[in-house]
Amino acid sequence: MKTTVSSKGQIVLPVELRQQDRIRPGQQFEVERIEAGRYMLQKVAQSDFNIVDWLLACPVKDWFQPMPSETTDQIKSPFES
Repeated sequence: MKTTVSSKGQIVLPVELRQQDRIRPGQQFEVERIEAGRYMLQKVAQSDFNIVDWLLACPVKDWFQPMPSETTDQIKSPFES
């Protein structure tokens, strides 16, 4: 597959590769120069756990049940009778 380097030095990965490897905007890569004209591009494993994306990906959508809220005025002190 061919791609072109932009005037800013950016390389666009073809959509087929991005889809196959689940590459998303902001994904980081390591670039290593093997020799003149040969480079290795390796996707960096994401170390931060994104709980929001994980919860949104859940196939069961009615898992969240809101709890009734209470104020401190509603909580009875153990020292009160």
